[in-house]
Amino acid sequence: MAEEKVILVNEKDEQIGLMEKIEAHEKALLHRAFSVFVFNENNELMIQQRALSKYHSPGLWTNTCCSHQREGESNIAAGKRRLQEEMGFSTELKDTISFIYKAPFDNGLTEHEFDHILVGNFEGKPDLNPDEVAAWKWVSLEDLQADMKKNPHIYTEWFKIIFDKYYAHIQQ
Repeated sequence: MAEEKVILVNEKDEQIGLMEKIEAHEKALLHRAFSVFVFNENNELMIQQRALSKYHSPGLWTNTCCSHQREGESNIAAGKRRLQEEMGFSTELKDTISFIYKAPFDNGLTEHEFDHILVGNFEGKPDLNPDEVAAWKWVSLEDLQADMKKNPHIYTEWFKIIFDKYYAHIQQ
């Protein structure tokens, strides 16, 4: 399998290069990413618990799925691809807000991403990829916000950041 590359970008989300994913995270270089938030008809968010075998943030809860666009791939196409790979379903996605964030990890890697939040709707049960996801559940945004304050250690660093940005966006 070819090394997974990420798209290096500037602060305007303009591509400035490509780099192997691990190297970009070791060097904390700004790169393009996306985060998918899938809701049900009760406006509950589907969150996932990362597989225990993941190289960083194993076993932590996070948004429905997230990853990096491939060169020449649109945000929506990338989101749909990764949603299918991780959660085993597909749905229409809408590109909402984007912003830059930086989150360092204990293992020396840093997420420094120009992140695009993609939102979709789904009714049903996902077909989880066990290499990626250990568990999933629906949760209301209010309950999630309260639990993140009470138990921040069970959520990924990036999810705490992007959830706050998205929640502020929808409150406007």
